Amino acid sequence: MSAVAPGVADLDRRLQELHARTAETPLFNPVFQLGLELSRQLESGELSLDAVEALVAELECEGLRARAARLHRLVSPLEPAANEQRLRDLAGEEDFAAFAARWQRPLAHVVFTAHPTFLLTKAQTEAVAQSASSGEISEQTTCVAPHDRDHITLDTEHEAAMAAMARAQDARDRIAGLLFDVAAARWPKRWRSFQPMPVRLASWVGYDMDGRTDIGWATSVRYRLIEKALRLSRYAAALRDAAPTIADRLARAGAHTDKMVEIFGEDLTDPAAVSAAANQLTEDHADRLVSLAPVIAELEDEARTADADIARVLLVVAASMRADGLGMGWIHFRVNSSQLQNAIRRRIDPDGKLDLASQAALVKMREMLASAKPLRSNFAALAIENSTAVRQFLAMAQILAHVDADAPIRMLVAECEQPTTVLAALYFARLFGIEDKVDVSPLFETESALEHGGRFLDAVLEEEAYREYARKRGRVSIQTGFSDAGRFVGQIPAALAIERLQGRLAEAMAANGLTDVSALVFNTHGESMGRGAHPSGIEDRLAWPMSPWARRRFLRAGIKLEPEVSFQGGDGYLFFGSPELAFATLTRFAEQPLWEADVNAPTDPFYRRTDLSLDFYRAVRRVQQEHLASATYSRALTAFGLGMLNDTGSRKSRRQSDLAADRTMSLRQIRAIPHNAILQQLGYPVNVIAGIGTAAEGNREEIATLLRDSARGRQLVRLVRASNALASIKTVAAYGELFNSAYWASRPYRGNEQHIADACLTLGEYLTKDDRAGVFRRFASRLRVDSLKLHRLLALVPDEAPLADREHARRNLGVLQSIRIALFQHMFLRAVMVPPFSRANDISREDVIEMVFTLRIDEALGQLRRAFPISFPKIGDFDVAQPSDYPDEGATSYAAIHRDFIDPLARSQELALRITTAIADAFGAHG
Repeated sequence: MSAVAPGVADLDRRLQELHARTAETPLFNPVFQLGLELSRQLESGELSLDAVEALVAELECEGLRARAARLHRLVSPLEPAANEQRLRDLAGEEDFAAFAARWQRPLAHVVFTAHPTFLLTKAQTEAVAQSASSGEISEQTTCVAPHDRDHITLDTEHEAAMAAMARAQDARDRIAGLLFDVAAARWPKRWRSFQPMPVRLASWVGYDMDGRTDIGWATSVRYRLIEKALRLSRYAAALRDAAPTIADRLARAGAHTDKMVEIFGEDLTDPAAVSAAANQLTEDHADRLVSLAPVIAELEDEARTADADIARVLLVVAASMRADGLGMGWIHFRVNSSQLQNAIRRRIDPDGKLDLASQAALVKMREMLASAKPLRSNFAALAIENSTAVRQFLAMAQILAHVDADAPIRMLVAECEQPTTVLAALYFARLFGIEDKVDVSPLFETESALEHGGRFLDAVLEEEAYREYARKRGRVSIQTGFSDAGRFVGQIPAALAIERLQGRLAEAMAANGLTDVSALVFNTHGESMGRGAHPSGIEDRLAWPMSPWARRRFLRAGIKLEPEVSFQGGDGYLFFGSPELAFATLTRFAEQPLWEADVNAPTDPFYRRTDLSLDFYRAVRRVQQEHLASATYSRALTAFGLGMLNDTGSRKSRRQSDLAADRTMSLRQIRAIPHNAILQQLGYPVNVIAGIGTAAEGNREEIATLLRDSARGRQLVRLVRASNALASIKTVAAYGELFNSAYWASRPYRGNEQHIADACLTLGEYLTKDDRAGVFRRFASRLRVDSLKLHRLLALVPDEAPLADREHARRNLGVLQSIRIALFQHMFLRAVMVPPFSRANDISREDVIEMVFTLRIDEALGQLRRAFPISFPKIGDFDVAQPSDYPDEGATSYAAIHRDFIDPLARSQELALRITTAIADAFGAHG
């Protein structure tokens, strides 16, 4: 390579040249070799960190453009006029009753969650959204935002969720207005009775307690008040011209709510402060509003005699009120089943002798539920409650009584595997008088829950108390989770297991006479392939969480389906990042309602040939389980700790109770999102690809025929191909070579790099005891064997949608990985070149080196800056009468150590994290 700093195109060409050398020896690694060449240029001074930053910026821009293009492709067309015409074409019912039934049923429930996927900065998000909206995806439009990371808090996440929901509301209002226009033209005497409900919106941002200790009851109440104030202001603005009197009333209610927001934003640890806040919220006031039912009736009454244009405005707002209530949408509280079990144990088994999974506990729970009488509660009871689960029910009771009495609340229960847990939730809902407003929803995402979920549903639905409750609420609610399920059993087996569970719910409802209520199935997934987002197109994306086969099970049983999907964190909010995107996204839902399926469709071969498909599913799952249980897999994924990843949310990436050392970090300590993100960063989406090839061995032709002839099979293959197109086992292996003692000891062997020879020797000696090089080799070998089997299988299945830019995207990823490998080497060398320092606070030089190896760079920098301070008082800062000749020129100055070692270490890490963002953009999402 020349002495002139290379450009991305140069590195791209060089990587192609190096790839050709793999024909000479299968062990040659072009990704690592390019990284070595860049590292040598860095250490010789031929390549500066400024030049590296220019390379990173160019590739970062390409990643953002790829992100915008992918979003545009998924939801296109984006032009509002085109989407309006599509909606008019869809609203073709000739009978008013059929029209009303079709459009008064939500196309979907859309939930905005606070998952930590805020990878892009706020400015980058806006730029990507605008580029995707306009279709002008250029450097000038997409790459205009600075790269400096935002500080992410729960408040900023909530603000982002509310902004996305506001755009979703506007898009829904636009659809409702268009539907009123259609109805008015066709049925001029009946259109004013039409009550459209294109989509329901919900959020759990600020209400999800699972795995968090930073959300108190006052936080949730304050957020609900913020949402109420915001929604009231939006209602008032929409009615300002059409119904000024009602608008003024709503505006006053909003101003009153704003005052409550301020009060509940203060410190409420003191009983007097809680009392004052509670009394102001609950006292009678002319502007206090807790239900919109009278307002909706008033709007619809005025609309009956108003001019058509005015009536249209009034009815659109009434429809929004009916959908959202006094908030930006419905809300979901979430707790863990263990929290509920701890709460109920105090009442059902205070001595701790009863197994809550036992039949005896179930009998006792039935008795308690039958005898439960509603208790009055207030904010004082909420403030003193020390049980997390009970505190959630008390908070819901106060919100329903004093903030919004209209919108029901979901109670999501994570890791819920015992019928007793569901009955315990019903008990507390009844105890606090909110049974008629709370939907208890068990979550199925663990391996055990998916395996035994059918029997669990049978047991719950057999309970008479639960059936009475379901009929009172009008629905049976469950939640499925693609993230953790994909982590535990792999994404393909997870999707198939969830599909089977959905079918079992339909069977259980039919068997227990619950065909007269709805099935609300909340399928939660992220935006990455490893967490349940199918990338091939909008049709696959919408069908993947709940397949036509699963939908038909409900439709054939005569059960009304209420499908619900999630848009998680910053990655998910992008679909609502502009008015055009929000309108296009909801139009795609209208074109493909999530409750729709052809009940007369012939059985797909995938479900008919269970002798093949079931064995295939089990074999893929077995490989995935072997990986998860493998010490090799765990050590490889945790080799760098979580240091490869940016902070992407206010929730911790590791479980809050985990204090284990990085060397012994377990994969179960890492949440699903960072687990998947690490796989992306290492270059191989194991949880999507692994096991597919191995599962087909011994029966490859028959499996290939099944996948080729089955619509469901082809959908599975499209996901695998999309993931495999970005996968690189050579990249996985390259990261292991960073820990290869022989590499470091041999690197200056020819005498070309004598200026770093001592540092290389130090690294070589230090790493003789390290296990990571061997771990990565074993890991890469396992992946390679399985991958070769996968390629044999895919060769027998036609590629339905080959990617035109596949090789370009792969080379860009290879270049990004090579640059990061060079930066990591620069960091390793700087770490061992730092002069020795005395042990302080039980931290030694070896500890700092290990921090750098696991990319705990901020901690390492903190220790180095304490050991070599440069910020301290100067002698000239003192007004002392007695003169001093010291410090003289020989006095110690650490400025050079900062310049040569500490500052380059910090900057290299900053650049490496920008590469993290670019790689995630290539995969389409963080985690």
